[in-house]
Amino acid sequence: MSQKGRGLTYAEAGVDIDAGNRMVELIKPLVRATRRRGADAEIGGFGGLFDLKGAGFSDPVLVAATDGVGTKVKIAIETGHHDTIGIDLVAMCVNDIVVQGAEPLFFLDYFATGKLDPAQGAQIVSGIAEGCRQAGCALIGGETAEMPGMYGGGDYDLAGFCVGAAERGSLLPARHMFEGDVILGLASSGVHSNGFSLVRKIVEASGLAWSDEAPFAAGKSLGEALLEPTRIYVKPVLETLREVGAIKALAHITGGGFTENIPRVLPEAYGAEIDLGAFEVPAVFKWLAGQGGIAEREMLRTFNCGIGMVAVVEADQAAQAIAILQREGEHVEIIGQIVPRRDHGVSYLGSLEL
Repeated sequence: MSQKGRGLTYAEAGVDIDAGNRMVELIKPLVRATRRRGADAEIGGFGGLFDLKGAGFSDPVLVAATDGVGTKVKIAIETGHHDTIGIDLVAMCVNDIVVQGAEPLFFLDYFATGKLDPAQGAQIVSGIAEGCRQAGCALIGGETAEMPGMYGGGDYDLAGFCVGAAERGSLLPARHMFEGDVILGLASSGVHSNGFSLVRKIVEASGLAWSDEAPFAAGKSLGEALLEPTRIYVKPVLETLREVGAIKALAHITGGGFTENIPRVLPEAYGAEIDLGAFEVPAVFKWLAGQGGIAEREMLRTFNCGIGMVAVVEADQAAQAIAILQREGEHVEIIGQIVPRRDHGVSYLGSLEL
């Protein structure tokens, strides 16, 4: 026995139960702020509850998604800015839910760290709660795991789990897509949460520190600019579906860019033709491409390049859909059309303004 007369404690092994309890008390008000119909958003039990009937569904189909934030977490850790990374976590899940025409209902998170800092944990959960508020879903539970020996120093990782629902028969993508249907592009807020292993490599090669001014965002540090949270498209998209039902398909532009994500929602006979000159490429992508010497095709397969979500609509309904999305705060452009499928499924006109 290493300590004669006294057994070891869990705290001496590196796990502080009291710190976990302090964090729970800190985050309870944040969680309560995400209450919605069907969920009271209270934590502390062994499982979270959700009442589908209370949420207004009569014949629902459940849709589930899980994701993380990738190595963007490393920037949050190295800069000490933890209050927005939770928005990214929620966004990566709820944006995947809404592309199937479903309303995100509730969210659970998994937060693992080497040494629990209750204040840091509360900052992270504040972002998760804000993401849930933006998406209209309830944060009904989660897990905080203190894992000494698995994570070093102040390292941590995040995973999220979301469940949504749609009435039977209203799921997307719709089967009736045709040549000439219009593709709308909804602007992104920046890099979102994909490609950060390449981003970090470019930053390292540039010699810039996270605290240096961002070359592409005056007045912001490089770390702050790259931590701009992923845009959450849920409420504008759901409002458009409710008002006009014009959307036939949606694609969340994550890892794989246009090239890999758009074909996932198209019938086998059809592809997408994207006009690369139809939308503005944000300055962050121009900087990344120039600093890293990244070819256009690689940019299109790695990053969103300024478009975080695409929607397929009939040509004669495009104006109405655009008007609703703009009213709900989205910047929208017609960026392409549905064409007979050839090659991989996405063809490009023109070039990105890099």
